[in-house]
Amino acid sequence: MTARSSNNPCVKSFPAQVAGDCRVLILGSAPSTLSLTLQQVYAHPRNLFWPLMGEMFGATRDLAYTRRIACLHARGVGIWDVLRQCERKGSLDSAIIRDSEIPNPIAELLACVPSIRAIAFNGAHAGRVFRRRVLPRIESARSSELALLDLPSTSPAHAAMSHREKAERWRVLLDICS
Repeated sequence: MTARSSNNPCVKSFPAQVAGDCRVLILGSAPSTLSLTLQQVYAHPRNLFWPLMGEMFGATRDLAYTRRIACLHARGVGIWDVLRQCERKGSLDSAIIRDSEIPNPIAELLACVPSIRAIAFNGAHAGRVFRRRVLPRIESARSSELALLDLPSTSPAHAAMSHREKAERWRVLLDICS
């Protein structure tokens, strides 16, 4: 990792929100500035993550944060970030300094939670970083049994796709969690 630059703040991930019977792990890249401030994943009010989780799993934004997480766990869904730490000014994935990326111990999590059958990437950047920094560390037998799902980002910065289009793509999680 390169020396930390004073104008690129260090961003640190939240702990994994994964229950022992998790079937799908949703991975973002790293928490947004607002998420870090509020200490809640996907905290930006225009981020579609919680509206989509509400539509599919009952984890609506109007529930208390801990209750939303419990709703996801009850349906076999866990959430985390690919990166444990990185440097980034602002909240955009494109602003992450590549040389500063330190991945979360996802390979170790997968070894401890064998019920995870799929990893869903919340946006293309999360998928790219996972494949570059994490996938090589996963046991080949384990990696061959995992479905890797590239889903559209729920971020308000990804406005090229409508809510409806994103919801249609994200519904693949329902099959895995049923």
